[in-house]
Amino acid sequence: MDQPFQSQQNRLLELLSKSDLDRIRPHLQQVPLNYRFELYRAGKPIPFVYFPVAGVASVVTTMADGSAAEVGTIGNEGIVGLPIILGDTVAPSEVYVQVPGMALRMPAGLLREAIDSSSTMRTVMLHYVHALFNQIAQSAACNSFHTIEQRCCRWLLMTHDRVQSNQFALTQEFLGMMLGARRTSITLAASHLKRQHLIRYSRGHVTVIDRPGLEQHSCECYAVSRREFDRLLGPPHGLPTAAQ
Repeated sequence: MDQPFQSQQNRLLELLSKSDLDRIRPHLQQVPLNYRFELYRAGKPIPFVYFPVAGVASVVTTMADGSAAEVGTIGNEGIVGLPIILGDTVAPSEVYVQVPGMALRMPAGLLREAIDSSSTMRTVMLHYVHALFNQIAQSAACNSFHTIEQRCCRWLLMTHDRVQSNQFALTQEFLGMMLGARRTSITLAASHLKRQHLIRYSRGHVTVIDRPGLEQHSCECYAVSRREFDRLLGPPHGLPTAAQ
């Protein structure tokens, strides 16, 4: 059974004023984010929005031949249900859980009503939309110019930020989808990072051993995206702003 809302622990919720948070607080329910759980379907009405507390959701676009590619990821910095913020109720992509965790869920229509009735909430939500669009644009450029290993380090750093733990579940299938690479290439990149003692990776689980080392091996895209989130949303609660 869903548990009642108890704490925020989501960067976007932390940005809301007390009155705005009080407006939606009664509707927030704590729910688990289980691996591969579908949060909404492509072309179907979005029934709920989710504020992740831990874990990562994957925005996926599927081609006519059934092949799929990840076009964005959402963690505890944001919200799953972007079309609702923009006044729509459906999306051409689907979203499902990539890294298990927990979220705070509420009916999509009630969030839309709250945004319509509060200019301050609308501003916070639109700042997040801008930050996420910037991240997606940076990812597109990153996929064109940087190596699989650099992109792998970037994704691991982003996930490390979101799960707030040195360990998290990660399959090669999802990593390959995110990087747009074959499984053999993913295996080689992960093996290289293991040999350099930056991570441990076994049976679908990653342990980050040397975060500074991952940052050094990543391309500039991780720092660029994080600076944009900090600029638009402010630094995460209790954490320093990303280096300039």
